[in-house]
Parts: sequence; C-alpha cells; structure tokens
Amino acid sequence: MKTKFILALIGGLLYLASCQVSVSNENPKSKKGMVKVTIMYPNGDGKNFDMDYYSNKHMPMVADLLGDSLKLLEIDKGMGGRTPDDPMPYLAIGYLYFDQLSAYQNSFGPHAQQIVGDIPNYTNTQPIIQISEVLE
Repeated sequence: MKTKFILALIGGLLYLASCQVSVSNENPKSKKGMVKVTIMYPNGDGKNFDMDYYSNKHMPMVADLLGDSLKLLEIDKGMGGRTPDDPMPYLAIGYLYFDQLSAYQNSFGPHAQQIVGDIPNYTNTQPIIQISEVLE
C-alpha cells in the first residue's frame, strides 16, 4: 500500500513538472481606439455606496456576463475633491474597456436588466454613464 502511494505521488509530481505555466508581468492596458464605458456614482447628502459589494460581487458578475468582449475593468474609490476641504464628487467610478462600440452594445444589451437590477444592492445613487474613445 505504501509503495502504491509513493508511486502515485512520484507520478503526480512528474506530471506537474511536465506542465508549463506562462506567467506575464504585464497588466492589461487600454490602447488607442478602444471604447471606454465610464460609470460614475455621484456623491451627495444621504448617498451611500457599498464598495465591498461593488468590487467583489457586482463587477465580477458584470465581467462574467460581458465575457471576452470586456478587455479591461478598473474601479476607482473616491477620496476627495479638488481641494482638501472639498468632498469627493463621486463615491466610485467604474471603467469597462472594449475593442469596439459594437462589442459593448452586443455584450451589454442581453444582460442590461440583470446588471442594472443589481445597482440597488450596493448604492442608492443614480450612476452617470459616459462612453468615450481612448485617444492615448
């Protein structure tokens, strides 16, 4: 019994040693010509935002639903305004990057109701959406 275990262990180690894993130190980056969908959540009296839910549940769900069309996802957490005494204008800002506008439209459209329906789970503020072309 002990011999079979050792042989199985050696076989497993040899198999793992034969596997090649490619690891890249490069982070995905936006490129000129990409489409950036910016989702801004305005700050204000009585506004709240659950950053933990947004970053750990909502945005991963969005990424899964959008699939390979989504090339890059970024999240900013508001910290302050223009001066140290100014409140942050936005509680959070999310960014979704696509190669083309049609990639966004075709991937978001079928899931719009599910994505938008999740908003009350993390905020009571109405997001502002801007779609832009990345120039640099």
